[in-house]
Amino acid sequence: MNTSEDKSTSLFHDLVELMRKLRSKDGCPWDKEQSHASLKPHLVEEAYELIDAIDSGDPDKLKEELADLFFHIIFHCQIAKEKGEFDIGGVMALCLDKMRRRHPHVFGNATAATPDEVIHQWEQIKKQEKGYEERKFIVDGLPKYLPALQKAQKLQKKVAKVGFDWPDINGVIAKVDEELAEVKEAIQENKPENIEEEVGDLLFSIVNLSRFLKLDTENVLHKTIYKFVERFKKVEMELAAMGKDIEKCTLEEMDAVWNKVKNKREV
Repeated sequence: MNTSEDKSTSLFHDLVELMRKLRSKDGCPWDKEQSHASLKPHLVEEAYELIDAIDSGDPDKLKEELADLFFHIIFHCQIAKEKGEFDIGGVMALCLDKMRRRHPHVFGNATAATPDEVIHQWEQIKKQEKGYEERKFIVDGLPKYLPALQKAQKLQKKVAKVGFDWPDINGVIAKVDEELAEVKEAIQENKPENIEEEVGDLLFSIVNLSRFLKLDTENVLHKTIYKFVERFKKVEMELAAMGKDIEKCTLEEMDAVWNKVKNKREV
């Protein structure tokens, strides 16, 4: 083992020991009272902060957020160890075993020349594994807490695999138009329950359009939100430079500055 590997191993053991200390009798009051369930919102937050770091392209931010997420893994393993369930060693052993088993084209005699072949092989291996939950329906198996846009796109991919899909994009666009028309009709009828249902159908059809265009809907919307936020900040700065308080401006004043900022970006 080289010096770099020795250092990594030492740091890993130090981190595990640090976590044990935090949870010990003389440890941190906050850390000691945490459970798997209480850490869930923090885990989700850290995962999204990691995604933000990836999008930023800043390696220092990425390193920091990976560290935070890694700490959560250590945290959960320590809690499980205290309950006599498993420890970090068991998690690593399971990870090694699973990844080797699911990559027989690398660690065995199987072949998989394309990413699609790898994915198909992966799914087939999963079905043969002990503990695999046999799914009664094609649409089963979607994570309960997955964000709605991601869940919709995964669901659409599942049914598309068995041929329940539009033959070309024209049908997808026509469906979006149809759902938008139904939203307008529901608004005219002034029936709140119908409006909610039709807006949901419209969103679902737009997600399907993104999927058909091979776009990640969640990522696309995040980019649009970021663009809006940055543009609105510039609107606020422009108005402030004009000596105007945005909270006292009319819609027409804000809209004029919005278009000015937008046109500057497009030049």
